[in-house]
Amino acid sequence: MERKAERIEFHLGKAGKLAPLIVAAVMIGWAAVGQSNVNGYVLAFFAALVTGIIFAKNEKAYGEAMVSGLCKPMFAVIVLAVILAAISGKLISASGAVQTVAAYVVAAGFTGKLFVAATFLITCLLAFATGTSVGTYFVVIPILFPVGVMAGAAPEFMIGAIVSGAAFGDNLGPISDTTIASSATQHADLGTVVETRTRYSLPAAAGAFILFLLFSKTTDGNAAMEAAGGEANPISLVMLVIPVVIIALCMMRKHLITALSWGILAGVAVGLLFGVYTVDELISYPGGFSVSGAIIESITGTAGTVAMLIAVFALLGVLEHSGLFEDVRGLLERFAKTERSTEATIVLSVGILSMVTGVISVAIVALGDLIDEMGEKAGVNRYRRANLMDCTGCVFCFLAPWTVHCVIPAQQSAQFGEAFAVAPASVPFVNYYSLCMLVMLLVAVITGYGRKAPRK
Repeated sequence: MERKAERIEFHLGKAGKLAPLIVAAVMIGWAAVGQSNVNGYVLAFFAALVTGIIFAKNEKAYGEAMVSGLCKPMFAVIVLAVILAAISGKLISASGAVQTVAAYVVAAGFTGKLFVAATFLITCLLAFATGTSVGTYFVVIPILFPVGVMAGAAPEFMIGAIVSGAAFGDNLGPISDTTIASSATQHADLGTVVETRTRYSLPAAAGAFILFLLFSKTTDGNAAMEAAGGEANPISLVMLVIPVVIIALCMMRKHLITALSWGILAGVAVGLLFGVYTVDELISYPGGFSVSGAIIESITGTAGTVAMLIAVFALLGVLEHSGLFEDVRGLLERFAKTERSTEATIVLSVGILSMVTGVISVAIVALGDLIDEMGEKAGVNRYRRANLMDCTGCVFCFLAPWTVHCVIPAQQSAQFGEAFAVAPASVPFVNYYSLCMLVMLLVAVITGYGRKAPRK
């Protein structure tokens, strides 16, 4: 039988408990200033884990807490998704399909800011339909991102548009885990939650669309095209079967891992059938204890991202068993006196935990009962509570540069070469949806916008 990790006690009390977070924050800031790639964040989180053991009174409990974080189903899903998405992305990019689509886009004059704004809208629709922000990255980035850069859009704004669209879908999608968690913890009808959430999400999306259309930077698309190499090859477009299969299965509510797996199988079959690939180009054993080919190259290329996810989820386990979540709840509960102060407390508490954990649904579930109790006492209706929780998560979690919403898009961008690479620390500044939603939250809490309960 699996043993539950014990509560961790720290030397120096709260100072010792916060030591891993302080180390992580300092090193993340260092990595951000140095415009580091994913590896800088890997170092930050492993340094935090190692530092924590110095202050832990019970080293065995500390180790068990790390393992408990790695036992979370979400960890396995994200790691497998990263690896499978890398394979599917490699099959698409190495086929020449991206260059071919880019050539057609440029010829049609659909370039620069127009393409960025269109990418945002397309990603919004896909994320809303599939209910998964992380899954949307794996479908959209391998195609729209490099095409947009080759069409003259700055890489960071293409990533910003995709992350913004994913945040919208995660925020409003009726089958999103955050939508389900926020409505369930507040005992609110799911359909009404989605209906009332449009008061916040649609204005934020409209603002983001305008900002992308007006302020997206443009670059020399020809230089990016040359950096990617290759020429337009119409037959390579058959490889678009991969995203088509993945999107279709996600919309059919199939598991993300299943959808990615079938996408890879479809891509391999079609690639071999139409002569886009040979078997040796996909898998080869040239001797000398080596393996080559597009598939193994894409798998090994995810090492940095997987290492960071290991450290992040291990640290999440430590934080859960250190009692930090309870500390946050107890601290912020003191401020919930009036209706407005209770709403501000909801935003602050969910915001802090979603940034610390990097997973919105974890923060919502951890604070759900407390927010339900506080909200009832202060007269904040259940739909308002559910909306504030979800909207807050889609702001702070998406704007924290160490979460999957910045690290995975950055890792995905780097696979196309140095001319395409985007640093994780750059993503929050171009995530216009989350920034607009932050403004919406401030307006909502200060003025009471959206506070009126829906008619039953």
